[in-house]
Amino acid sequence: MKKTIMLLAVAVIASAALMPTKALAQKLGHINSQEVVALMSERDDAYTKLQAFGKELQETLNSMQNDYQAKVKEYNEKSSTWNESIKKTKEDEINSIIQRIQQFQQQAEQDFSARQNTLMEPVMKKAFEAIEKVAKAQGLAYVIDLASGALVYIDEANTVNLLPLVKAELGIPASKTQPTQIQ
Repeated sequence: MKKTIMLLAVAVIASAALMPTKALAQKLGHINSQEVVALMSERDDAYTKLQAFGKELQETLNSMQNDYQAKVKEYNEKSSTWNESIKKTKEDEINSIIQRIQQFQQQAEQDFSARQNTLMEPVMKKAFEAIEKVAKAQGLAYVIDLASGALVYIDEANTVNLLPLVKAELGIPASKTQPTQIQ
């Protein structure tokens, strides 16, 4: 991850060296969005709600596991006295509980992830809006998120698109815009 960020920073700096003088005045910024989000009170509220939801899921899972354990205990204690049809019925019950537990765990993971996304989306949006506002106020052309290595802000009006210059360098006509499909 750090190599990617470093390579991106080197690429931006190297491309700035090839740009006209106006482009050299561009400023590059960085931020760790995870640190920003961790400091936000909205994140704490979302985290508290997520913990409560996770606790509900865990309680349901615990109840299902307790039911499973009770059925297994009953089976182990009484199976020697049961005929084959009762044993088969009890084994089917236990297997059914195992399947329900597995299905519940899978669904719970999906539900937890969805709830996390729902709760964190407005927090992330607010953080990135603040990053963009600060970047504009500071006159930055680019902001790199150190947490993801991605560019989180680009001021396209004040940056240089190198495509026309690279096309000219390679002798590609300026009118050519659609790459040819390789088959």
